[in-house]
Amino acid sequence: YWLVDPLDGTKEFVKKNGEFTVNIALIEDGVPVLGVVYVPVEQTLYVGVAHGEWGMEQGAWRAEGCSGKSVNEILGSAVSLPLSPDRRPRPSGLRVVASKSHCNEETREFIADLEKTYGTSELISRGSSLKLCMVAEGSADIYPRIAPTMEWDTAAAHAVVVAAGGTVMVYGTTNALTYNKENLLNPYFVVSGI
Repeated sequence: YWLVDPLDGTKEFVKKNGEFTVNIALIEDGVPVLGVVYVPVEQTLYVGVAHGEWGMEQGAWRAEGCSGKSVNEILGSAVSLPLSPDRRPRPSGLRVVASKSHCNEETREFIADLEKTYGTSELISRGSSLKLCMVAEGSADIYPRIAPTMEWDTAAAHAVVVAAGGTVMVYGTTNALTYNKENLLNPYFVVSGI
């Protein structure tokens, strides 16, 4: 089934800070196998394809300056998202991205625990599903979401992260986040590119 969030990052949209997205995902057997995240203000498109669906190769891409371009022009200008350690340098410490609107005490404690293992973290604050896309593209290493989200908030960017080689796991477990649950409220989760 298709899962669409026509305006992810409502608070960011109202604040007019440009950090909102349009998200479209295809879910098969509880797993996002295709994800498209569009950032209208930046004219940036993220696409993730899992398992080589529909004759497309498996992978994740980012295309910029998409407004007014044909699909072929967008796909022709898209760059593959780096995520694996052999494709991007590891900085000292971690780059942790967190919610602009929902950073709470539990999230701060999680980040403090990370710093005990990995050293000082750089904290980046962003809105909407852009946080997952940052992990997919390698501009952030980890995104802990220890606050409520709905399935439509995460599915498209989840597909992008996984197609780029990352993980989206239920917080405190080794279980992947799944979709089409009886309750559409997501459990807390951690997105990782490391």
